[in-house]
Amino acid sequence: MSLADLLPEVHALPHPDKLRLLQFLADDLARAEGLSEVRPEATYPIWAPYDALEAAAVMDKVLQDDGAGR
Repeated sequence: MSLADLLPEVHALPHPDKLRLLQFLADDLARAEGLSEVRPEATYPIWAPYDALEAAAVMDKVLQDDGAGR
């Protein structure tokens, strides 16, 4: 089956099935490229800027220096 044959079939799928197909294809491509999978049952650390006072000070300095030259 060619892509041209497959596209009308995909277009006819209900929205939830299209999302599942998208996830399947993304996972399949990630595996083929040797990338790690994101597993729904796993937890992953996420950095957040809360209490990043040093980073805020650096950003404030950059913004002030940029504005001072104008």
